[in-house]
Amino acid sequence: MNTPTATDAAPDGAATSSWTAIIALAVAAFALVSTEFLPVGLLPQIARELGITEGQAGLMVTLPGLLAAIAAPMTIAFAGNIDRRWLLGGLLGLLVISNVAVAFSGSFVFILLGRVMLGLAVGGFWTIGGSLGPRLKPGANAAKASALILSGVSIGTVAGVPAGALLGELMGWRWAFGVASVVSLSVLVLLLAVLPPLPASESSKGLRDIPDLLKEPKVRLGLIAIILVFVGQFASYTYISPFLIQVTGIAPVALGGVLLGYGIAGFLGNIVGGWLASRSLRGALVATGLVLGLSVLLLVLMGSSAWWAVPLTIVWGLGFGMLPIAMQSWMFGAAPNKLEAVQAVFVSVAQAAIGSGALLGGQVVDHFGVSSALWLGAAAALATALVVAIGTRAQPGRTFAPTQPA
Repeated sequence: MNTPTATDAAPDGAATSSWTAIIALAVAAFALVSTEFLPVGLLPQIARELGITEGQAGLMVTLPGLLAAIAAPMTIAFAGNIDRRWLLGGLLGLLVISNVAVAFSGSFVFILLGRVMLGLAVGGFWTIGGSLGPRLKPGANAAKASALILSGVSIGTVAGVPAGALLGELMGWRWAFGVASVVSLSVLVLLLAVLPPLPASESSKGLRDIPDLLKEPKVRLGLIAIILVFVGQFASYTYISPFLIQVTGIAPVALGGVLLGYGIAGFLGNIVGGWLASRSLRGALVATGLVLGLSVLLLVLMGSSAWWAVPLTIVWGLGFGMLPIAMQSWMFGAAPNKLEAVQAVFVSVAQAAIGSGALLGGQVVDHFGVSSALWLGAAAALATALVVAIGTRAQPGRTFAPTQPA
């Protein structure tokens, strides 16, 4: 697997930390992912109460993605010598405020302002927190630490989105965000309690590291793959609830159960993706694109039947779970000495693609129907698999050979 060596992965001032700190970061990742994609399971309710289209309600996913794309590089530009522990605490504070604002705002404009704050928190947190696995657990445990932090993404999908959909159906969508506020505050307290002091790395040059990253062919190929797969994933996934309700005919009260199955498969996909990446990064990325693309393609072709739609949605979740660890392993392996910078680039491009995908999906849904978003997602995922397969074959060996752990 493309994991940094013990020397490379432990920046100046870092010390091997307890696994409790890693788990706390995973829980924080859970809280962020749950909040970022909470509207996915609630779009029909939100649109109905606010008197807007489901495509317009999709802006609650679009705006955080676009703001996170801006916040990611700005975080390393302005973070300076701030202790990363307190920086992460401030970002989680924004998450709390965002959830409270959405839960109590009566205007869609103020709801979107709350989601803007979430975008700032997401971009900053993933830039700093997402790169801490190799720093807190350098050497042979670096990959395991990163995978554990990223498992918060899958767990957020397992519990957060379907639980929010179920809670919204039983009590109203605002209650879902109210509960998220309490969870976010608890996570903030936990993180500050267990995370050790983390002074800024002396080797970090901030934004000056980024031009050097872009000279690396492997980084450039990874960025192309990120754009394709994340645009396609969130053009389609943002509108999975309307598709299952309108096309498949699944009752709204049963929607949470289907999304729970999607999330459980995503958790398993995180394990599968890590296993594949440890053997072949090229194979992991190609397999991820194929699983995503083929499952969504078959879903849009056969999704009028629940007998097909439910298992295909679960397979889709498996592919989604494979995506973060496979993609991050690829990017970390390209620049093991510049973890914060490579994470900032990864987060910025991925979040821009998430926001753009949700926006693009909303446009095609409003103009061509909900199935059109899934067609777009399937095509983009399959194109990702093709680009990675061809791009790695074009420059074998030196450029794309995995960096072995020390």
